[in-house]
This record gives sequence, C-alpha cells and structure tokens, in this order.
Amino acid sequence: MSAVIDHHHADHAHGPAKGLMRWVLTTNHKDIGSMYLWFSFAMFLLGGSMAMVIRAELFQPGLQLVQPEFFNQMTTTHGLIMVFGAVMPAFVGLANWMIPLMIGAPDMALPRMNNFSFWLLPAAFGLLLSTLFMEGGGPNFGWTFYAPLSTTYAPPSVTFFIFAIHLAGISSIMGAINIIATVLNLRAPGMTLMKMPLFVWTWLITAFLLIAVMPVLAGAVTMMLMDIHFGTSFFNAAGGGDPVMFQHIFWFFGHPEVYIMILPAFGAVSMIIPAFSRKPLFGYTSMVYATGAIAFLSFAVWAHHMFTVGIPLTGELFFMYATMLIAVPTGVKVFNWVSTMFRGSLTFEAPMLFSVAFVILFTIGGFSGLMLAMAPADFQYHDTYFVVAHFHYVLVPGAIFGIFASAYYWLPKWTGFMYDEVLAKTHFWMSFVGMNLAFFPMHFVGLAGMPRRIPDYNMMFANFNMVSSVGAFMFGATQLLFLYIVIKCIRGGPKAAANPWEGAEGLEWTVPSPAPYHTFTTPPEVK
Repeated sequence: MSAVIDHHHADHAHGPAKGLMRWVLTTNHKDIGSMYLWFSFAMFLLGGSMAMVIRAELFQPGLQLVQPEFFNQMTTTHGLIMVFGAVMPAFVGLANWMIPLMIGAPDMALPRMNNFSFWLLPAAFGLLLSTLFMEGGGPNFGWTFYAPLSTTYAPPSVTFFIFAIHLAGISSIMGAINIIATVLNLRAPGMTLMKMPLFVWTWLITAFLLIAVMPVLAGAVTMMLMDIHFGTSFFNAAGGGDPVMFQHIFWFFGHPEVYIMILPAFGAVSMIIPAFSRKPLFGYTSMVYATGAIAFLSFAVWAHHMFTVGIPLTGELFFMYATMLIAVPTGVKVFNWVSTMFRGSLTFEAPMLFSVAFVILFTIGGFSGLMLAMAPADFQYHDTYFVVAHFHYVLVPGAIFGIFASAYYWLPKWTGFMYDEVLAKTHFWMSFVGMNLAFFPMHFVGLAGMPRRIPDYNMMFANFNMVSSVGAFMFGATQLLFLYIVIKCIRGGPKAAANPWEGAEGLEWTVPSPAPYHTFTTPPEVK
C-alpha cells in the first residue's frame, strides 16, 4: 500500500502535467469511479439543459423559442444523453468505487480495461454532441431512433450518431465484463455470494443484462448503417424490409436496458434503508431472487412497447401477462423495503429521504406502468404524455434519486468529510417538489390526449404544461445546489466518523447487530 501512496506523491511532484497524466492513465478503481461520476454529472447537467429548452418551449402554446426541427433534436439528444451519458455511467462509477471495497478486492479484476472503458465515453459523447453542429443538425428522430425515419429521412449526421452509440456500447460491455470478473474471482475469503451486499448482487445481475443486450443494440445500429450507405433494405419496405422488425430489435435491447438503469438503484437503496432503520434488511435472500427474476423476465416483455403496430392477439396477450408478472418480484422488493423500515429506529438524513422518496415515487411509476401493460388501454395511452409521465416517474425518482441517495450515503467515505446536512435536505425537498410538479401533471394531459414529442399543443393543455415547466426549472436549478454541496464536502468540513451513520442525529445504535450478519468467519483452509 505504501508503494501506491508513494507513487501518487511522485506523480504530483513532477508538476501539473504529471498530475494530469495520473488521471489519464490511472488504473485505480477509485480514480476511475470518480471520473465516471464527474462525467455523468456533467452529462446530467447538459441533458438537463436540453430538457429546459423543451420545457421552455412548452411553457405556453404556440412556437416561442425554437423551430420544430430543433425541438426534435433536443428531445432526441436529451433522451440519449440522460440514458447513456448520465444514468448508466453514474452507476458504473458507483460500482467502480464501491464493489472492490464491499467484497474485499484489491481493485477491479481488469484495471487497464477499466481505464479504457471510461475514456471511450468522452469520445462517444463528444461525437454525439458534435452532430448538433453539423449541416442538417443532429439526430431528430427520438431516442428510440425508429427506422425508416432514422435511415431514409434522417440528417447526414446520423452516421456519427451510430458511431457514438457503438462506442458507448463497447464501453458498457467492457465495464460489465470487468464487474463480473471482479465479483466472481476477487471476493475475500469467507465472502460467499449470499453474504455479498445487495448493491454487489444487483450490479452482478445488471452486468449480465448488459452483456446480453448491448450487442443487440449494436446489431440494430449496424443494420441502420447498412441501409443508409450500402443499399441494403433491412428496414425499408420498398426493398422487402420491415420497419416493425426495427422496433422488435430495438425493444429487445430497450426493455432490459430500463432494468439496467434501475437494478443498481435497487441495490443501493437496499443498503441505505437498513442503515437508517438500524436493523438488517428484511428478506435478503428473496431480494436476490427477486432481482434475478426481474432480470430474467425483462427479456420476455419487449413488445409491450408495440401494442399499436398490429401484433397478433395471442402476442398481445402474452406480452400483457408477462409484463404484469414483473410486478410480482418488484412488489416483493417494495414489501421488503417497507418491512425493513417497519418498527426500525428511523432517522431521516438525506440518503434516507431520497431512498424513501424512491420507494414511494418509483411505486407510482410502477402503477402507471401496469396501466400501460394493458393492451386495450395502451391503445389510448400510446404516444401520449402519459407515457412520458410513466417513464420519468421510474427514471427520475428511481435511477436519479437512487444515485443522489448513494452519493450522500458514500460521500463521507469518499472524502473523509461530512457534507452539509441542511443544504442536502434542501436539495432533497426542492428536487422532490420540483420533480412532482414537473411530471405529475403529465399524467393528466396525457390521459386528455396530448401527444408526445410536439413543440406546440392545444390551448386546453396550457395550464398543466405551465405547471410542468415551472416544476422542471425548479428541479433543474436545484441540481446546481447539489454540485455546490459535493464540492463543499470535498474541500473539507466536519471529519467523518468511521461509521458516519451509526449515531445519526444523536441516536445510538439501539438494535444489536447479529454477529453472523456482519462479520466474516475465516474458512479453515485459510487459517
């Protein structure tokens, strides 16, 4: 260990260039985790600024700020950046930082590949953003980039968009291989699979999902590339191709993808809620199996995004029932989180506030998802703002609140200092109010028939859209406070205790921890 410390000191001794090269060439999982987290936050602010353009345009009816073409580029790029640039890298950053520490590994199993998989991302998103400055503008066909809209009628920049998606996908696959190799090979003696923290379990399962579905996405964008440049007709009906096939391929990737974005948050929340309830997680084993069940079922539901394309009735029934089935393991999780809190010695610091909000609001998103799973009802909901409300209730309080909870929970560990609790609670409440103001009214305008992805709308939707825009700007502005809190914590503050949450708000740890749950027994062959 001293050699590593000396090495780092030596790096800084040779001036700023040497200090910079430490970050460029680093194979240290903590450095790489930090770079992922900073990169994802930059992307979060960028994708958020695009959402602000969308909400500013929709503040009132009529075309105010931007042309419809640019509006479409904003909706597309906002979605792509939030999914591939903000949420996924943030969870990979948390994995890099915490998984080796949680399983007692010296580092990730493949440190050089770890470095490479990070540095692909700035290249990928630099490329994606550069399309906005090209002739004809950037991608304008929605984050789902349905063909033939994205092949026959797309701007010339679509080729660069395809390359950017390939790079991001390669990065994800390498990150997933690294996590699987680390978790399966580098656990400390006595750290059996069923003793691993839940965050490690959810990431192990997520990594298998990534390896399974990223090549499917790569196949879809490769076929797009062929259609655009090499005269093939995969998705062009005039040449014997099938536009609906694109949707099947895309959603076979896209549905497991949404679980890739939420499972690590399940894991983090499953560690945070027990800590602030002062008792072990209720139903650890069932949580592991529920996570596996969700991952397995996520491959059987893709066509619930396609009820309106004319699939056979048998297909509609299958996808409807399979989708409803996912509610079972998800319900097990929610039950376990609530049971963990039940009769616990609860305190509500920022990580717990975000986690409790996660459970409540994610469940609301789950219920609107069940509504969308009903094929006959989906004919009405499809392509309305109700769908936008649904997936933002899953992704904002789900993925993003999960990331915030994790950041506050582990910041003392990362920095050695406590963050400002009053500011953090302010960040929570403003995010909570802003997020609900922004996305709850979308349920109403969607049920009333307001379509998605439009820059202008009927006067009847004006009031709710105004509320949505105010809430969105409140939520967006609040994230600058989060940036301030993190920087303030990194620069110093009250020293963090060995376990900063043990005596949270003056409450002593009242429930004795069961010994087998927390301590590792060394197996006889190691002694």
